[in-house]
Amino acid sequence: MQERQVAVASGVQSLAGTWCTPSDGGPHPAALLLPGSGPLDRDGNHRRMRLGVSQQLAHALAAVGVATLRFDKRGVGQSPGDWRAAGLFDNVDDAEAALAWLTRQPDVEGERVFLIGHSEGAVVATALAARRPELAGLVLLCGAARTGEQVLLWQAERIVPTLPLPVRAVLGLLRADPVAKVAANHRKVKATTTDVARLNGLKTNARWFREYMAYDPTDDLAKVEAPILAVTGTKDLQVSPDDLAGIAAAASGPVTTRLIEDMTHTLRRQSQPPSLRRYRSEVQRPVDRELLDVLTGWVTSQPPHPVLTDRTA
Repeated sequence: MQERQVAVASGVQSLAGTWCTPSDGGPHPAALLLPGSGPLDRDGNHRRMRLGVSQQLAHALAAVGVATLRFDKRGVGQSPGDWRAAGLFDNVDDAEAALAWLTRQPDVEGERVFLIGHSEGAVVATALAARRPELAGLVLLCGAARTGEQVLLWQAERIVPTLPLPVRAVLGLLRADPVAKVAANHRKVKATTTDVARLNGLKTNARWFREYMAYDPTDDLAKVEAPILAVTGTKDLQVSPDDLAGIAAAASGPVTTRLIEDMTHTLRRQSQPPSLRRYRSEVQRPVDRELLDVLTGWVTSQPPHPVLTDRTA
């Protein structure tokens, strides 16, 4: 495996990334890796929590002969800009620029190019796949089949029962309804018009939230004819496992779904009841081996796409 630092032009700015290739000269199948929401760097790390998802996916794919590109989001790591000012579709545009860079590399097998997204990355990958019919495949890790607003409300309903008993007791005494609070915050965000706004005293990436809440991935899934692999865990608190069936129903092409027992949104196993509080201990372990095997096995088994990639793009 070899890695080198690269710069990807997206509009007027340059995104810093890592090009990871197998040791042999190729040409190789290749994949663009897209991480979750918020200020995540090319490896999938947040300054407060090192998830390492993108890096581990890249290394697992390199081991089976697949090259990958991963990059720092705007305003994160070595990429300039302000991540809070970027909307969801700015992230899609950045991903499209990164995909164009990837397809121009001389050691890439242009008929076997994939998008692999985790969490928000799955949303971005879905929107981008609808624009790019030449893809050989699309991988959605913890992907959704409902609007972003519906996802956020589902999260609130799912997370509240996992809160510590004293916290739930206080909420009961105060007659506080966290789901109603989330819905009220949604109304406040929808009323904003700026890229960044203050919500409950905190600076919020308001344009991203407005675009994400309104976006329905099933509309774009209907445009995707490339094969899709959709994987979610039974203990995901942020995306409903039921959305695997929604993805399969919405997509125009063949869909392979996999529900991994005990896997959470961090792509690790959890033997105890799922809880956001357990994320910090979960990420101390590697990404789940079954998930990596399913991913690498599916990608390497996909045939070349008949539409050639335009390397002059």
